[in-house]
Amino acid sequence: MRKKYLYEFMVFASASIVLVGCDKHVENDGNQTKKEITVEKSEYGNPITGFDESGNRIYGGDPAALVDGDTVYLYTGHDISTGDSYVIPEWQCYSTKDMKTWNYEGDILSCKDVSWADTNSAWAAQAVKHYSKTEGKDLYYFYFCSWDSTSEGKQSIGVAVSDSPTGGFADIGEPLIKGTVTENESSTWNDIDPTVWVETDEQGEEHRYLCWGNGKLYICELNENMISVKDLDGDGKITFGTDIIEKTVPDQFTEAPWLYRRQDADGNYYGDYYLFYAYGWREQMAYATTDDLLYGEWNFQTILMEPTATSNTNHMSVIDFMGKTYFFYHNGSLDGGSGYRRVVCVEELTFQEDGTVNAISENAAGLNGETVLISNKEGELLSHKAFQNSSSDSSYPYMNKELGISLSEEEEDCMWVLKPGKADSSKGSYVSIESYNKPGLYVTAVNKLVKLSQNYNGNFEKQQTFITVEGLAGEGVSFESLSQPGMYITVAKGNILKLTDGSDADSCTFYLTEGN
Repeated sequence: MRKKYLYEFMVFASASIVLVGCDKHVENDGNQTKKEITVEKSEYGNPITGFDESGNRIYGGDPAALVDGDTVYLYTGHDISTGDSYVIPEWQCYSTKDMKTWNYEGDILSCKDVSWADTNSAWAAQAVKHYSKTEGKDLYYFYFCSWDSTSEGKQSIGVAVSDSPTGGFADIGEPLIKGTVTENESSTWNDIDPTVWVETDEQGEEHRYLCWGNGKLYICELNENMISVKDLDGDGKITFGTDIIEKTVPDQFTEAPWLYRRQDADGNYYGDYYLFYAYGWREQMAYATTDDLLYGEWNFQTILMEPTATSNTNHMSVIDFMGKTYFFYHNGSLDGGSGYRRVVCVEELTFQEDGTVNAISENAAGLNGETVLISNKEGELLSHKAFQNSSSDSSYPYMNKELGISLSEEEEDCMWVLKPGKADSSKGSYVSIESYNKPGLYVTAVNKLVKLSQNYNGNFEKQQTFITVEGLAGEGVSFESLSQPGMYITVAKGNILKLTDGSDADSCTFYLTEGN
């Protein structure tokens, strides 16, 4: 839960609420004078990506985070699809030093510069930093997957190298793992979603593991050069089943494997290895554990996150940074978003003493966002009706979900994040109201009703923008519809929300307090 500093113009015994400013006085249709006011919006929150160097909207999913000293670099594909298929021509990068402010670093590798790859299939990747004995310096290795023209059109795993985390990555000229090498395949896309783990064992020997898969799960060791597979049995050739090992998959393994292990206060790895992965369809997030990456069995533990409210897929990345563990994932919560136009979100990941991972809920506030509770004069809270995200594709996009007063007793169903008005973010009195636990779903004017909906086609900016005015009852705040001027969000009969002309002032007046 996240707290927010709220602004109205009254001081109540239960909460101190202050008016930021008055924009202008205008008359409503009932000849009442209304005063536009400004409420503070949440400056931070999820998603953490979704913008380019000019602040323009840009999509991208399959997050892969890399910690390099005091900086986290976050890599994604660049989604440019306008329909229901993947169109991802390059990989892009963001960076942060505080897990709060993210900077767009631009494209770091394009499919057109990979001789064997499809030009629009920049699928999931992971970057690692490793010291090169040959070069005598640290290099950055970017492991990725794409359709492979040299392997019967199957997917393959590639690797590109750079001396900087933000660019100059050059493909080695051929796939690292060809899709034709992994036998007993169930599809042409078994060889996707690489994840890398490097550590030194108790005998001082460094091991470099590469794991990947969709439906199938494979693992191998890499040589010190990080761009070739290690010959484990020393027979002079790389053999599937001996040097490249197919693992028994954990329960409902779909794709998106990510390797992780905990560290103690001194930075030493300990305990089991974790495999985070996409579970079932629509994709949930789950994890399994083992004590041996190459030869141990993965033991399923639990589901961590339900399907998101706006994307059919999900893909995680788990890192330690500045004493905390973070879980990155993607959804389609930006306007026009979907499973083919994704953005990245992040939440802190926590463990119980025995190493069990605590469940994670997607939310709009993220690490640094601020939440608000919206109540009527009686102190009853605005909420959406409780629902669990469906596993059925036919249920999406979520549109016209019921909103009202006291529709749910679940705390997270009653929490909201105030965002700058979608129709014009420069106007202080314009606001869009996003569900905390169903990110990407906003309070929306639907004819004379008020519902919770995703702006799946990018055309509902006005319907999801409201003007904050001095409460029509003389206190609090009222929300005038931008798409239907002179009409206000109103608590109607049955405690549902409608748009009315504001003649029942008390029913159009709300109070904002800090979320928990």
